[in-house]
Amino acid sequence: MNRLQLLSKGLRLIHKMSEEALAGVPLVHISPEGIFKYVMINVIDGGDASKAVIRGFADCTWHADIFEREEEVFKKLGLRAECPGGGRIEHNPDKKYLKVYGYSQGFGKADHAQTKRILATKYPDYTIEISDEGY
Repeated sequence: MNRLQLLSKGLRLIHKMSEEALAGVPLVHISPEGIFKYVMINVIDGGDASKAVIRGFADCTWHADIFEREEEVFKKLGLRAECPGGGRIEHNPDKKYLKVYGYSQGFGKADHAQTKRILATKYPDYTIEISDEGY
């Protein structure tokens, strides 16, 4: 095998590994209850593949805190991350209720309809409301 073939084989292996890493990233990781900020993150592998995920944690004061925490996780997997926006989530597990609303001052407003669709993959038996009102 010549150098070019070896390089090509190596690049295919790296791309396959990053595709597998992307496939293993959970769509939703949010706090189990409460009202907290969230961000939508586009996670991108070494090629053209990407997926949008939702992250929201009650222990994070700012939307940027959430993004920076998760960006580190993704970097360790060989993935890139971009944040198109955020907002807030109200999570009431007793009532099986989620409300998505508001915006991030730093990142702008996430697409709440897309956020609802992503949350529904983890919480299919919940009532999920979205609103453009509130901060």
